[in-house]
Amino acid sequence: QVQLVESGGGLVQAGGSLRLSCAASGRTFSSLNMAWFRQAPQKEREFVAAIIRWNGETTYYADSVKGRFTISRDNAKNTVSLQMNSLKPEDTAIYYCAASLSMLSKSRATYGYWGQGTQVTVSS
Repeated sequence: QVQLVESGGGLVQAGGSLRLSCAASGRTFSSLNMAWFRQAPQKEREFVAAIIRWNGETTYYADSVKGRFTISRDNAKNTVSLQMNSLKPEDTAIYYCAASLSMLSKSRATYGYWGQGTQVTVSS
């Protein structure tokens, strides 16, 4: 089993920045592929960013956040982070941390473990 706990959400003005963190426990963190997804009201949960296990050298991003968001991992601290810059009102959503024991992908179905989510609200 893997437990994931997100933190760092909040209210920010457009153009501002936030840093989300996700603390993992229950399994060797470095062996997990990690990702962030988000879900806006009345919309499907969508992929945001992912980072490969072990060295984190491979990352994926949704086109909508590329160049603004950066995913990173700290295996010593069992955490994955999402640095969000130049935030837009359309980034408003609940952000979820997810973990996969299999492949790194942009698909929700790949990730078997999920956190409870943290709210990000961007005001215009």
